Amino acid sequence: MKIVQLEPIGFKQSRIECIQDKFKQEGHEYIYYPERPESEEATIERAHDADVVIISNMPLTKSILQACSRLKMISVAFAGVDHVDMEMCNTKNIIVSNGGAYSQHAVAELTMGMAIQLLRKFDWHQKQLRDGSTRAGFLGTELYGKTYGIIGTGSIGGKVAELAHAFGCKIAAYNRSKIDAPYIHYKSLEEVLKTSDIVSIHLPLTEETRHLIGKKELGYMKPEAVLINTARGPLCDYDALAKQLNDGNLSGAAIDVYESEPPLPADHPLLKSPNTFLLPHIGYATNEAIEKRGEIVIENIYEWLKGKPQNLMNKF
Repeated sequence: MKIVQLEPIGFKQSRIECIQDKFKQEGHEYIYYPERPESEEATIERAHDADVVIISNMPLTKSILQACSRLKMISVAFAGVDHVDMEMCNTKNIIVSNGGAYSQHAVAELTMGMAIQLLRKFDWHQKQLRDGSTRAGFLGTELYGKTYGIIGTGSIGGKVAELAHAFGCKIAAYNRSKIDAPYIHYKSLEEVLKTSDIVSIHLPLTEETRHLIGKKELGYMKPEAVLINTARGPLCDYDALAKQLNDGNLSGAAIDVYESEPPLPADHPLLKSPNTFLLPHIGYATNEAIEKRGEIVIENIYEWLKGKPQNLMNKF
């Protein structure tokens, strides 16, 4: 088998050499590229004769997949696979495995940090101090006793619920399937939005979930509530969110994910919205998560080679 890693995923050179040696001992070739390809043509040049490819969040379009006649398996170093043409993968019987819950703790911890930032405004207070001023009478808000709304209780959303519960929050959640946790109270999406003081989104991006949080849904939220998105940017209509913030109909928002990867265009609506805390997609970016991600990506390939694919994203 020819295995091609099309872009960096955080492996150190010594780790890459160990992976190459191990695959070679088993009769496979492992090729590593230290930089992301600059075009579809460059991607095809690298992948056209590969049996397996490894990617992070670079797109694998229909035209790329059509050009890769030998491709049998894609190991994605990411939880979401919306950047892969899954319809074409299903048509060509290409197995797609994702990174599983590699960033479960990293994203959940960031989400809670963003919630506290929105309620206590650490960035503003630090600027006040550095500018020689004081808190100027500002009073923050505690998490304790608040209703924390969670949209999507998968591996990350479930961990956020656990952490929010530890802070003393009441947990309202919306999800098609339920997890067995006595502190989680499942409601309709409308009920979660109407009753929660903090709402955070933790769903995968599909055609059904795209702009799940739009103008109507944002209108359900209390004016003093805040919204957090650390999942996928298109889950929320950011034009509608910016309008709610600008009109004073929502207290604040913390965002780590966007319609495309940063840098953001200068006219992005959230860049000029008040009480908005924006990060450049760092939810997964911890030493621990990147190490775990690498382990899962390689393990996905080994399990597939043994005829026992795991972390499958296909719907054959």
